[in-house]
Amino acid sequence: MNDVICGECSAVMAGFPDNFVDLVVTSPPYGNLRSYNGFVFNHEHIVSQLYRITKVGGVVVWVVGDQVIDGEGESGESFRQALFFKDAGFRLHDTMIYEKSGCSLPDKTRYFQCFEYMFVFSKGTPNTINFIEDRKNRFTERWGEGKKVRNKDGSFSPRKVYPAKEYGKRFNIWRYSVGGQGYGHTDDIAHKHPATFPEKLAEDHILSWSNPGDLVLDPMCGSGTTLKMANKNNRKYIGIDMSEAYCINAVKRAKLGGGAVLLKDKNQLSLFEAVYE
Repeated sequence: MNDVICGECSAVMAGFPDNFVDLVVTSPPYGNLRSYNGFVFNHEHIVSQLYRITKVGGVVVWVVGDQVIDGEGESGESFRQALFFKDAGFRLHDTMIYEKSGCSLPDKTRYFQCFEYMFVFSKGTPNTINFIEDRKNRFTERWGEGKKVRNKDGSFSPRKVYPAKEYGKRFNIWRYSVGGQGYGHTDDIAHKHPATFPEKLAEDHILSWSNPGDLVLDPMCGSGTTLKMANKNNRKYIGIDMSEAYCINAVKRAKLGGGAVLLKDKNQLSLFEAVYE
C-alpha cells in the first residue's frame, strides 16, 4: 500500500488480486491533446483489469473529455469508453460534469468549451455514498409545500413535502478553478505534468465514494493528485504510471500529505533513492 509503481497500468494491474480496490479516481489521455512521456493507452485492457480488481460495490471515477479533430468535430471517445465500461460489467451510476472556471478558446463554429465528463461507474450498487452537502437551500422550512408534480398522463398532483435543511447535497455539476500555476493545486510540482485535474475534484470524489482506510487507485497517476488527496484523507493508495519522471513527481506530491511512498519496480529504485535523500 501507499506505493507508486512505474509500468504500463494494465500489465501492473494484472498482478493485483481480484476484488482488491475500493475506489479508482483517474483521468485517461484525451486523444492527442497532450504529449505524455512514453504513454500507450489501450482502454479495453485497462477497463477489463479495473473490473476484475475492483471490489463488489466499488466505484471507478473516470474523468474524460473529447479531442476536437479539424474537419471531423469531437471524437466522441468519451462515450465509446463509457459504453465499454458497461459492456465490461460496470454500472453507470452517474454521469457528472466537471465545469471549469477557465474555458479554452473556441473555433469559429463552436461555443466555449468549459466542461469534461466525470463518469461514475460502480461494480453493483456502491458500498459507500457520502454525499457532500454544501449547497445552500432556497427553502429553509418545508421543501415542496404548495408545489405540484406532473404525472405521466399530464395531470398534476401535490408534491410530497419534506423538511428542509439549510444545506443540501450538491447537484452533479461541480465547478473548479483551473488554468495556470496556482490554480487547482497547492504545490508547484503538479504543473510539471502536461494535464492535471484539480486537487479538490479528486478529494471530493474520494470523500464521496470511500471511507478512511479504504484503498484508492489511480492507474494513470500522472502528477499524483489522487494519491496526494487520498493520503490527506487517511485512505491507502496505489499509483501507476509509465513515465519515470511522472512517478518521481507523484512520489514527491504524495509525500506532501505525509506518509511513505516507494517504487516497487527494482529497476527504478535508484531513481527514488535520490528523491528520499
